This record gives sequence, C-alpha cells and structure tokens, in this order.
Amino acid sequence: MHEVEAKALLSRWNGMNLYRGCTHGCIYCDSRSRCYQFTHSFEDVAVKRNGPELLESILRRRRRPVMISTGSMSDPYQPCEENQRLTRRCLELIEQYGFGATVITKSDRVLEDLELFERIHRRAKSVLQMTLTVADDGLSRIVEPNVCPTSRRYEVLKAFQKRGIPTVVWMTPFLPFLTDAEENFTRLLDYCIDAGVRGIVFYGIGMTLREGDREYYYQALDRHFPGLRQIYQAKYGNAYHILSDQDRVLSPRFHQICERYGILHDPEQCFAYLRSLPERQEQLSLF
Repeated sequence: MHEVEAKALLSRWNGMNLYRGCTHGCIYCDSRSRCYQFTHSFEDVAVKRNGPELLESILRRRRRPVMISTGSMSDPYQPCEENQRLTRRCLELIEQYGFGATVITKSDRVLEDLELFERIHRRAKSVLQMTLTVADDGLSRIVEPNVCPTSRRYEVLKAFQKRGIPTVVWMTPFLPFLTDAEENFTRLLDYCIDAGVRGIVFYGIGMTLREGDREYYYQALDRHFPGLRQIYQAKYGNAYHILSDQDRVLSPRFHQICERYGILHDPEQCFAYLRSLPERQEQLSLF
C-alpha cells in the first residue's frame, strides 16, 4: 500500500475510486488488464489520501444532488479501508450534503457502515451493489481467496433488505467449466430472489479475458485446475468476451425468472436506476 495525491476524483457519471488496486485476489479480475495502465503492482494499493477533500470541494459547489458511486475498479471495502476509512469519510460527506450513494463491493466490511447507508437513504437514496458469482463457498475461496464467501455476501444483502435499503447484484462473471453449471446459476438466482434485490447486472454465461487479466487467470488455472488452461486456449484462443456453451440455455431462463419476480435485468436499466436520484420535496411546516 502507498499513498498518492489525486488531482481529480469523479468521472462523468459521478463515480470515484478511492483506492487503485486490490488485495482480494480474485483470479478473474478485469481490473488487472493492461489497458488500465497500472504503473505499480496491482496488490500494492494506491490510496488517494486527499479523496475526501476533493469530494467535499465538489459537493459544496454542486447545485443539485446526484448519486455518487464507488467501487467500479477497486473494492472500496478491501482490508486497507479498516485503517484508512476513506470510504467511510466520503459517505459521511455524502450524507452531510444530501447526495445519494451507491457502492460495489464483495466485502462484509460494508456492514460497519450500514447505519450510515440507512441515513443517506432516508434523506436521499443509497444502494448496495454486491457481486455474486460462485455459490459454492469452497470454490469461492479458491477463485476469490481474500474476501468473504458468497453465503456471507447473501447475509449482507439480507441485512440491507431488512433496513429497507435497495440492492443490486452483479451476477458476473461465469467461468466456463468452473461456475457455468445450472446448479450454480440457480443457487445464485435463489439468493437474489430471497434477498429481494432490485436489479441484477448480467452479461450472459461467460467472462472477459484480455491482456494482463488473461495471463493472471491462466496462472491461477495452472495452480488450482491443471489442464484447464489448455482447454480454454483451444476453445477460445485470445478472444476478449468468451461465452460458455451453457449460455444459450441459461440466459433466456435468467431473463424469464427476473421478469416473473419483477427484478431489473437489462444492464442499462440497472445503471439508469443506480444513477437516478428522485427529488425529495421538503414538507412545509405550519409552525
């Protein structure tokens, strides 16, 4: 871990990444891809120490509140958050200035800020986004080794549901020959339905692999699943987006089930929901 001084913070969609890099160790992580131009080891997390100050400067100048998001590139609740508290400090600012907040995480550390999310949602809007991709906890500990398993993430979703805070699940990626079986797909959907999620971001039964990410993934396959890398190379070559043979069966079923339960299931619909911040009219007092 090392500290950096950031010059800018928010993207055009009001997203921020307070940390650059991650120590969760997920073997499929696209953020490792060379196109993101990391100049340091991915595990040597860059901490944007002035992130809260930059955010407050932005919020103070904004005339209308918007949704502020974090976690698209690096998990905002990875272990260094315990000491750095950048995510916590930014959420407190978001609450203070009446903005909305959404985070993407795989970590149960988000529960430490549950009451803060509840206060933000009461005043504006907050949404928890959580990745569920491997229903079997044993396999989850192999492909996502340094973060809580899926069963624990399901408990986190239920805790937010109990407080009335909406949730969106990223049900992606599906790793061919590892997590693309119907049983895994069904268990993940059952988790989402029982937790009452508002939407599911889903890109089919498959994954992405590109330079940087691909090499790391194949090294992990060689360690944990000998021989599987050769099957990938023979079947997919250097393709960026690879689909499992299960996709043609399971993708239509996914959309049918989501329709049945009223779950948003088109990615653009999910993103539109995440970016929207309804106006809250202040009630006039008679006193």
